[in-house]
Amino acid sequence: MHAKPIDVVILTEDRYVRPDRDDWYQAQIAHEEDLVASALAGLGLHVERRSWSDADMDWTQCRSALFRSTWDYFDRFAEFAPWLDRVSGETQLFNDAALIRWNVDKHYLADLAAKGVAAVPTRFVERGESTSLTEIMAAEGWDEIVFKPAVSGAARLTFRVSGASLVQHEPVFARCVAEEAMMVQRFEPAILADGELSLIVIAGRTTHAIRKTARAGDFRVQDDHGGTVHPHAPDAAQCAFAEAAVAACPAQPLYARVDFVRAQEGGYRLMELELVEPELFFRFHPPAAEALAQGLAEKLR
Repeated sequence: MHAKPIDVVILTEDRYVRPDRDDWYQAQIAHEEDLVASALAGLGLHVERRSWSDADMDWTQCRSALFRSTWDYFDRFAEFAPWLDRVSGETQLFNDAALIRWNVDKHYLADLAAKGVAAVPTRFVERGESTSLTEIMAAEGWDEIVFKPAVSGAARLTFRVSGASLVQHEPVFARCVAEEAMMVQRFEPAILADGELSLIVIAGRTTHAIRKTARAGDFRVQDDHGGTVHPHAPDAAQCAFAEAAVAACPAQPLYARVDFVRAQEGGYRLMELELVEPELFFRFHPPAAEALAQGLAEKLR
């Protein structure tokens, strides 16, 4: 068997293969991935950067592939799922295919809750299921909720609903459920008061953290919707919460981003555990890119 010439392919998507560094958003992507590529190269690894959907790429010719800015995968899931099945048999993926399959569907929150991870209270509504937001809110005793798809990202089809806005949202919810599985969560007011904490966990240990806040009048913290990111120094309790959530995964991921909020009843509540292509905010703490590179290199040995 001949040697594979590429040690690590950093995976992006078609839009960002050749980032426009005059555009702040694409320049930020390039900077984050440059930090990872530089750290990997510093360990003597040959690194290239390709779109996951590059039709000309022979994935047998690389030792591993690292998911980064593959942010179109949920819009192209009908293509992505078979690609993942095929490529996972041709090269080593980080994170691995089994974890990614588990993590792309937010039903994983129920698995983590069953293992004792405190998650935001959630009801899953399967595709075609006959139920309403009114029925769910009454059954759970929730005054305000958020609903969104079970497979999604970037706050796609994400709505905040109160008793006053139920009537206008019921038909939206019904249309969504007719098309795909949805999740309904209790709205956590701390998202407005304190923002959402994101702790980055590499090889099981917290490296750094950021705090995301929504713009005035919104509840979505993603920068796509005007949210902002701030450096955050996590305390021991926050690190312990994040690391326990990662430890509850079916297998230890190389990297994870743990998004959570302060709970109304004390402690913290997990919002999401991102294992596929989370932004890891290396620009706030470049040594974390080195930790990721080191962890990946150790798994390649």
